[in-house]
Amino acid sequence: MKKLVFTAAIAVLGFTSVNAQDEMTTIGGFEEGDVFVEGNFGFGSTNDKNTEFKTSSFDFNPKVGYLISDDLAVGVQLMVGSDKEETTVAGTTTETKDSNFGAGVFARYYFLELGKRFQTYGEFGVGFDSAKFDDGVDATDDLKSNGLGAGLGLGMNYFVTENLAINFGLSDILSYRSDKLDVDGAEAVSSFNGNLNVFNNFFQTAQFGATWKF
Repeated sequence: MKKLVFTAAIAVLGFTSVNAQDEMTTIGGFEEGDVFVEGNFGFGSTNDKNTEFKTSSFDFNPKVGYLISDDLAVGVQLMVGSDKEETTVAGTTTETKDSNFGAGVFARYYFLELGKRFQTYGEFGVGFDSAKFDDGVDATDDLKSNGLGAGLGLGMNYFVTENLAINFGLSDILSYRSDKLDVDGAEAVSSFNGNLNVFNNFFQTAQFGATWKF
């Protein structure tokens, strides 16, 4: 009788374990027709006490995407950011700030799936933005610029529940920018960058956020 009870208990535990593993591998994921909203945050700061120089930055990148297939999503995005620098010389602090706002479109392809919970993707985005530079002295001297940017990067989704995922957006592998000051006679300044080692300085370049699937 004891052997029978023991065998039954092992069978129940084994069945429960298999069901738990199945749930871990099937929960989450995307399918054709799904819609998601996403918000990524990026931030950073420095404080050099030797030179009394401080910087801080903040970026927020909300997105809405639609799965046109199980692996491919397209969508729209906004970009909001700000940067601030403080320099103290002989007890006098000078502060400069700039803020930017932009909008764009993106295409995302999911190419690696480790169960349904963990998915990696490549994303290409194009956007326009405008920026304002405040020197902290005279508002009439503030500068404005307009820019165009494009980038190809990597990211990861980890589904905590069926609908909620944590998102990690890594730095761009390839990126292009063109900016032009909003003043007479100004010429555009363009740059092109490549970063094959996207995991270098991970916490300095990554954006963290949340994804909600409908």
